[in-house]
Amino acid sequence: MRVRRRSFGDFVKAFLAFLVLAVLVVGVPLALAVTAGWPFPGGAPSLDWLQREITVQTFLHILTVIVWFAWAQFAACVLVEVKAALSGVGVPGRVPGSGPSQLLARQLVAALLLVGATAASLTPGLSQLGQSLEGNQRPSVAAAQQTPGVFAQQQEQAAATANALAEQAGQAGQAAARADGGASAAHGDTKYYRIQPPEGRHHDSLWEVAERHLGDGRRYKEIFELNKDRVQPDGSRLSEASLIRPGWIMEMPGDARGGELVEMPDEAPNVSEQVQQQISDYSQSGDHAQGGGGSGSGAQGSGDAQVSLPEQRPVPAPTPATPATPVTPATPAPGAGQEHATPAAGQDGRSFGLPEALLTAPLLAAGLLGALGRRRRQAMWQSALGAVGGRRGMEPPTPTGDAQNVQDALLVGADPEGVRLLDRSLRGLAASLAAESRPLPVVYAAWLSGNGDLHLQLAQPSGRPPSPWQQGQDQTFWMLARADAERYEDADTAAPYPGLVSLGTMDDSRLLLNLEAVPGMVSLSGDEADRAAVFASVAAELATNGWSDRMTITLVGFGDDLTPLAPNRIRHLDGFEDLFETMSAETRQRRGALGAAGHDSVLTGRTGPAQHTRWAPHLVLLAAQPSDEDALRLAELAADAGRLGIGYLVGTGGADLPGAAWEMEITGEGRLLAPLLGLELDAQLLPAAQRRAVVELFSDADPGSGSGRGPGSGRGPGRPANAPPFLVDISEQGRPAVYARLVGSYEIIGLDAPDGERSALLHEALALLLLHREGVHPRVLSSALWPRGVTGDVRDALLERLHAWLGTDPDGTPRLATDATGRLTLAKSVVSDLDVLRSLYYEATQGRGVDSRQVRGRLLTDALVLVRGPLLADRPEGRYRWLTHEIIDAQLPLLVADTGLALSEFHLERNRAEKAIEALNAALRTAPTDERLWHELLRATHTTDDTGRLRALAADLIGRSGARGLPPRTEALLDELLPTWRDGVAAAG
Repeated sequence: MRVRRRSFGDFVKAFLAFLVLAVLVVGVPLALAVTAGWPFPGGAPSLDWLQREITVQTFLHILTVIVWFAWAQFAACVLVEVKAALSGVGVPGRVPGSGPSQLLARQLVAALLLVGATAASLTPGLSQLGQSLEGNQRPSVAAAQQTPGVFAQQQEQAAATANALAEQAGQAGQAAARADGGASAAHGDTKYYRIQPPEGRHHDSLWEVAERHLGDGRRYKEIFELNKDRVQPDGSRLSEASLIRPGWIMEMPGDARGGELVEMPDEAPNVSEQVQQQISDYSQSGDHAQGGGGSGSGAQGSGDAQVSLPEQRPVPAPTPATPATPVTPATPAPGAGQEHATPAAGQDGRSFGLPEALLTAPLLAAGLLGALGRRRRQAMWQSALGAVGGRRGMEPPTPTGDAQNVQDALLVGADPEGVRLLDRSLRGLAASLAAESRPLPVVYAAWLSGNGDLHLQLAQPSGRPPSPWQQGQDQTFWMLARADAERYEDADTAAPYPGLVSLGTMDDSRLLLNLEAVPGMVSLSGDEADRAAVFASVAAELATNGWSDRMTITLVGFGDDLTPLAPNRIRHLDGFEDLFETMSAETRQRRGALGAAGHDSVLTGRTGPAQHTRWAPHLVLLAAQPSDEDALRLAELAADAGRLGIGYLVGTGGADLPGAAWEMEITGEGRLLAPLLGLELDAQLLPAAQRRAVVELFSDADPGSGSGRGPGSGRGPGRPANAPPFLVDISEQGRPAVYARLVGSYEIIGLDAPDGERSALLHEALALLLLHREGVHPRVLSSALWPRGVTGDVRDALLERLHAWLGTDPDGTPRLATDATGRLTLAKSVVSDLDVLRSLYYEATQGRGVDSRQVRGRLLTDALVLVRGPLLADRPEGRYRWLTHEIIDAQLPLLVADTGLALSEFHLERNRAEKAIEALNAALRTAPTDERLWHELLRATHTTDDTGRLRALAADLIGRSGARGLPPRTEALLDELLPTWRDGVAAAG
């Protein structure tokens, strides 16, 4: 029999605790009585003391009374904790307003009582060390399955590891042991065991209970089956063998032996009356609880689930309840909340050749699309800084083949509005809690329901949520209605839950698992290709999501390099040893940093005064299956990963992974199963072909990737390098049949005005086609014009009207056609001023203007005349939202700036400074933040030898820079051209 012994350190701690208690409980009042006297007055006070002068002595008396009250409160806390410890079972009561005082009393009493031989059974409430006092309320069924504190997380991990080892021991031995235990139980008296509190780093588990009292740890399942779903003294239920709490009562098999057991009714006189009553009540709950426990817990979720589907607000077309679903939500009416859906997939099932995996992943698609746009803008600015006259990389590469299909799928499937609302809602919640000086609750999952509501599933009850959040179906759910989320504004706070990642959908609700909050590792089993699709989806969304600030994603065992998606976030490691070495060092560093900062978890560092710390998550995706030994090493490392902001998702070919806290399986049909969590999802996947195409899009957009122009992307056949996608014949013979002005106010020349009620849609559709001369997929067009979805007949009717409005060329060729890939394209006779502007600049810098200075000057002048303002300056509010996906807003200012710079250089070659200044000022009206234009304007003004004019320009530039000040290169140029410019700044200041 295993016996746990007290160490010398335990006795030292107990002695010190005794001394501290003696000083605080006895020494403090004696010292106060001797130095300041008793707080009680000698007689009844008169009203004269209200009119006396307030002196220093008065303040000292007041402070003395306050100290007496503080001592009395602490003494009451000590009495409450001692009573709870000696009562045997239960949680200590709460002393009002005691907070830290009661926590200190609890720790001192625990340290003192734990040295006794029976202390473990006398202090059931010690499991609450490290929790907030709000946790002393009666927890819900869901809360009993969660991890309330650091100690509980370690307890669950140790027990989970034991469970995994037990599975490996063999089912035959367990069945035989269970049969023997059942026979002996029939002939013996009923025995009970009380779960003991932690001693140092050791936590009780059913495995150890079975090992001590049944002789074989593998018999822990017998104890679990005897006590499953039975109500414990604190109101919770045993739902998983790995989740037990100190103070709980366990009925034992009849052959159990050991001095820590209580045998009823023989040993009833040896325990307190309260314990007798609790064990008596518990003994009567067995058969009833196991027979009806399922229905009793069904109101709040599956008894075995830690992540459950939230109840949704009623909608017009509910779906009949399904018995297998723990909580049956109402299903929204068809189309409700499906803002990124289009009719092609929703009604006739046609995908037009686009990958459905990205069409049904709105958050992933939005993240990838936003990151791709930022990458292309960054590439253009890098290229702009590398050249002035001969711009390189003016146009981003035009993808073709699989890459083009994936880009179109991103445009159709993306839900940027949903990402924006999710980000604002989470940050708004963090800001509200910080304003109330409340900590962030641990969130296991978020659910986005079909009607747009956001549900957060908490690890444990955390009180009432701040407005406008509402209590959900129980105390572990907080809900925010979409209408309330839309009223949120941007909050200047750190992202509270950056580790949320989409796993799939269930009953029209999308699940986002908070990977960094899982109490240990999450295992993913299934076929290797299916696992890889899940891993790639998780990695891509984490790398590009819009509800995080900073993050580290470590990938191990990935066949494809996903680094191009987010080079600042993603890193690849070669194997398990490299991973273990890296994560061991980081785990130690984070534990030390949290201790030094005085935080209990990374959540504390993300809100309140310490939010500047910005504890970023580190998420590890291990696609290669580790050995059992390596898995246990990693599980030990991940024991308290949840509070450190570290998450582990580990792939396995088999059903079990030793040490895994949560287990999931991906099937060949795309279903993500987690039976112990009560989940069966339509998984979110990123298959290999789409994964390669996504990486290709990002690699081609990065000028430093060295990928070059591979097949399937880049310029078309025979197109010169750096040429725009559509070159216009700028001669008199090339006059277009239809000419649209997009740069500035929107005007169309050559077409009759359409019907008033349909004019806006037709104009918007034509603008989209003009900005994409390579072609627009019909699903991209419909999702751009109707972001909330549209029926097929409405879409087809619009396309017919667009065909009729644009008409045909004189030779009978329709001006709107469909290419071999099914994309809509415009004829060359339909031209925009943006096409002309691009063609003029290209001809001036890389075409005919290269050999003829006169031609270059004329072409550049004509190009700058076309610039009348920003793109589509008078577009109606609420329309053209698809422009947020485009990079034309960055392309146009760069194109105008490059044109102005080239024309300025042309004039300065002939010493025409005023003409150069005029060209630069014209370009600055469209590109006011382009630093290159200001530099050239300073140089051109300097050539006029007008110091006053140069000083005025410098003052204007300084005023525009605001509090940020001038860029270093601008300051250096001013030092060269106008050395006294700083004197003017000092005088103005």
